[in-house]
Amino acid sequence: MNETFRSGRDFIFSQGRLLERRLFATCFQGAPATGVADALRGYRNEDGGFGHGLEPDKRCPASLPIDVEAALQALAAAGTADPSLLAGACEYLATVAAEADIGGAVPPAFPVIEGYPRAAHWTDWTYQPGLNPTAGLVGLFRKLKVEHDWVSQAASWCWRQLAGPELPDDAHALSEVLVFLEHEPDRERAEAAAKRVRDKLATAAMFHADPDHHGYGLSPLHFAPAADSVWRSLFPADVIEAHLNRLQRDQQPDGGWPITWEPPSEAALLEWRGIVTLSALRTLVSYGRLDASP
Repeated sequence: MNETFRSGRDFIFSQGRLLERRLFATCFQGAPATGVADALRGYRNEDGGFGHGLEPDKRCPASLPIDVEAALQALAAAGTADPSLLAGACEYLATVAAEADIGGAVPPAFPVIEGYPRAAHWTDWTYQPGLNPTAGLVGLFRKLKVEHDWVSQAASWCWRQLAGPELPDDAHALSEVLVFLEHEPDRERAEAAAKRVRDKLATAAMFHADPDHHGYGLSPLHFAPAADSVWRSLFPADVIEAHLNRLQRDQQPDGGWPITWEPPSEAALLEWRGIVTLSALRTLVSYGRLDASP
């Protein structure tokens, strides 16, 4: 184990949430994935959804689709498909989609967040159903091998949007689309759509191909976070290598990685730093840049 990995680990265990500590133990120490599912139950509501700031930029206890997505991402990272959590999440999203009544899509959030502390960018745009987060949710459910009427309905809605003449023009929505396409059974159709996404990324807002760019945005490593990522092929090898170099350089003296936006509180800042530090370690280990061996 090298010092970069060790100091990142220590940051997670000193400053990160229980969820990230459990994920680290599962990803790197052979701990059972049940610990991750148990940690997620603290964020679950009676309606089957997740809330309570699981996505730390809004401190709202109510269930929100964006928090469901965060839960699915954690389960996928741990390699577990807990039926008791996933079935309820599907039912919750089906209810949200039925209320939206546009064919299966859901929004990231609802106006209920306005009664609680939140980051400035969580405003009324997040109340609109769209590919962000619907496409990502469908992709994650498919990755976890979950079958549900809502998943099928939402997948059909996503394909109808992708059949249009224009793709979304921001990197976040395009990243959700690529999660969807990664787990689309019709690979020929998915690959054709992915090429359109790659072309759109060149001009998309908040996508940074330049590894020296400062400020908020998504890099190629967001789309190809592991060496075996299906979408690694969308980016030249030298671009991936340059962003890996930048990721290694960004580690802070305390062992954690920084964030580039303003969260709603000091607690949220540390929660996010634990999330991005675990993500950085997983990426750098996967690409062979760090040794996680004890």
